Amino acid sequence: MAIVQMKKLRLLAVRDRKEELLRELMRCGCVEITELEPKLAGTEAEGLVRPESSELAALKSRHSSLVHAVELLDRYAPKKTKLLSAKPELEGRVLLDDTGLAGALRIAEALEGYDARIKRIGAEESRERSLIESLQPWLTLDLPLNFEGTERCSVLTGSLPARFSPDTVSAAIAAVDEEAELFLIHEEKKANYVLLVCMKGQLPAMQDALRPFGFTPSALSGLSGTARECQLNAEQHLKELAAEKENCVRYIVDDAVHRDELKLAADRMNVKISLAEAEERMCGTDSTVVLQGWLPADREEELGQLFDRFGCAWETEDPAEDEYPEVPVSLKNNKFTDAMNMVTNMYSLPAYGTVDPNPLMAPFFILFYGLMMADMGYGILMILAALIAMKRIKPRAGTLSFCRLLLYGGISTLVMGALTGSFFGNAPEIIAGMMGRDWPGLPSLFSPVRDSTLVLYGSMVLGLIHLNTGMAVNFHQRWKHGDKAGAILEEGAQWIILLGGIVLIAQMLVFKENAMLKNAGLGIIGLGVGMLLVGSTRGATGIGKLTAPFSCIYNTLTGWFGDVLSYSRIMALMLAGGVVAQVFNTIAAMPSANGVTVFSGIVFLVIFLIGHALNFGLNLLGCFVHDLRLQCLEFFGKFYHDGGKPFEPLRIRTQYINPQE
Repeated sequence: MAIVQMKKLRLLAVRDRKEELLRELMRCGCVEITELEPKLAGTEAEGLVRPESSELAALKSRHSSLVHAVELLDRYAPKKTKLLSAKPELEGRVLLDDTGLAGALRIAEALEGYDARIKRIGAEESRERSLIESLQPWLTLDLPLNFEGTERCSVLTGSLPARFSPDTVSAAIAAVDEEAELFLIHEEKKANYVLLVCMKGQLPAMQDALRPFGFTPSALSGLSGTARECQLNAEQHLKELAAEKENCVRYIVDDAVHRDELKLAADRMNVKISLAEAEERMCGTDSTVVLQGWLPADREEELGQLFDRFGCAWETEDPAEDEYPEVPVSLKNNKFTDAMNMVTNMYSLPAYGTVDPNPLMAPFFILFYGLMMADMGYGILMILAALIAMKRIKPRAGTLSFCRLLLYGGISTLVMGALTGSFFGNAPEIIAGMMGRDWPGLPSLFSPVRDSTLVLYGSMVLGLIHLNTGMAVNFHQRWKHGDKAGAILEEGAQWIILLGGIVLIAQMLVFKENAMLKNAGLGIIGLGVGMLLVGSTRGATGIGKLTAPFSCIYNTLTGWFGDVLSYSRIMALMLAGGVVAQVFNTIAAMPSANGVTVFSGIVFLVIFLIGHALNFGLNLLGCFVHDLRLQCLEFFGKFYHDGGKPFEPLRIRTQYINPQE
């Protein structure tokens, strides 16, 4: 339960065995390959060593094609799956095999071709429908749409805003040429569609006369035949497009039998991409390749045997302290503390060479979560949800951590619910009252409703324990790294002040007449304050030596007050969740005030289920967020050094199929 110790790896291998070596490293899944250090610049070897190349861009393109093909099958031929079903599993050697990739790529290319044609058909259908809509006003016109007039006459079609009457426009035209005539073809609410016949020589003058009326020429160029004939042709084309689209969809659906084949090929291509990415981080000559990376110290012996089997020249070394920011971080935890990985990853991994927070955080996080939820019914739901998910979907990595966290949080919620006597709020008591029985409810050690002050004090005491645990970790780290004076003058001084405060509280509450105990408490506090002030001036220069004590006192007092007060959220969430549950129970039982009937029973059940579903959902998220805040701000602020770089070894990464462990 710590940060895994890492070692830097340098390796020289024969080029002919490069691909086989990378595949073996991928099976092991414990070597992170990094960019080579630029140590060859200016040396004789600079021209001999060159970066390795691969078909990474082409592989990514093929992978995208395969994934897109699977998505097309899921869209056009969705497959029914069981709720919370697990991904299929295959051996690693099967996923590393290239068999069937070429055939799967051909299927994917065909599916993408059908999809591209369907999209083009959709665009063509839109154009045809737009054309049919634009033809509607001209259906009564028996002239061909491409008819522009006779030898002596011109014909012009277009539209006019409805606010101008055709008679007014006709009068304006007649003023220019009495032989011109305007025909109203179709009338709508916003526009009138008209046809103008005039002498060819008068057409420019007619256009000038129509311009003040907002005349817009029709956009029907390129069409032959009457509007009715064009409409029939467009409708026929739409039918042909629909039939072609249906055929394309049928071809895609028929290829659904290849769904699993495509998924396997996509994951195999993903493996090839990982190998290509690793290959591009390597360098080599005509006959050798050079690799640099990181490996866990506890796997060195196992990997050494592998390297020797491949005839590699290799070495490892412990990272120097100035290299710690570059060292990848991997957390080694048991099943209990592994549940905290999700929380730590959401915040930031610890820096290499510091402390793994998971074992320290786990008991507090789970305890606080249970206190905030504190309901046996909700705890049982959480436990069942976690167990069913772990059984059905067989989660891994982050999903497994979440399921474990849900399970442990459910157990804690169940226990705290038993201590507070809460089962879906006061549901047993309410149901007994509906049945005409006077029952005080489940037994409880304390209640957030009746004993809210006690719960508040208890929350703050837990907060003090939580904060001091973080300080103890920081004290140990400082002492370990040689900063003994800083550990004593900061954490040590605050503990002395806390001890003095405990003595004073004991004197005020228990030993009220004991003046010596009071003086002892004040003396202990004075000693702690003095140590804190001395510690605050360490490293300060000039005027900083004068201002440092004041800022130290202010920051310490306000910091501790704010941090401890922040733990009152435990009581607030416990109280809020319990009260809301009781309110829903009371509302649900109202129709049964004069006795339980079929109707009142149904109403009770509906309100009970909806109300508790809302309360459970809100508390499930709210308690997690507030618990996370207590850990990340209050607890981590005392000792945690973040900024760790995640350990990303070369391993089999898949999307549709899980490699067998």
